[in-house]
Amino acid sequence: MISGKNFTLGEYVIIKKPDLVSVGNNVRIADFCRISAACEIGSDCEIAPGTYISGGDGKYKFTMGDYSSLASGVRIWLSSNDYVNELITHSVPDVKEIQGNVTMEKYTGIGTNSVVMPNNHIPEGVSIGALSFVPSNYKFEPWTVYAGRPIRPIKKRNKENVLRVLKDLNLI
Repeated sequence: MISGKNFTLGEYVIIKKPDLVSVGNNVRIADFCRISAACEIGSDCEIAPGTYISGGDGKYKFTMGDYSSLASGVRIWLSSNDYVNELITHSVPDVKEIQGNVTMEKYTGIGTNSVVMPNNHIPEGVSIGALSFVPSNYKFEPWTVYAGRPIRPIKKRNKENVLRVLKDLNLI
């Protein structure tokens, strides 16, 4: 695992493939997280307790942009069974799965106990509310708040205020 400065890793974190994980500066990964996928975590990020990032066997990657967070219990999936068109098992050869990268750009956050399915690009400034479900290939708009099962846009996020706070703290 490659990590930057001021990296805090909880005592009870499982990282199954540390050679596929890179972490920027000022990152905190809390206890009871499990990472079993390729990950690139930017700087000034937080992954709260009980978060899982899984799937893809190293072929697909989870990317988390700077100043982003995953709240407690978030599930990020880079591969999943296709519950409509295929068998729902991993024990039968050649069962097709839904697979793809999950990318969070800068200034994004995902709320407690939300699920993000494979093949999603979450643009800059997007916020996803607690208990939300993000289906594969969802089309997001930057700087928008989403929530629900499945998610839907709720309102625009205050981009100017978010960036002003970071500028006032001399962080950008």
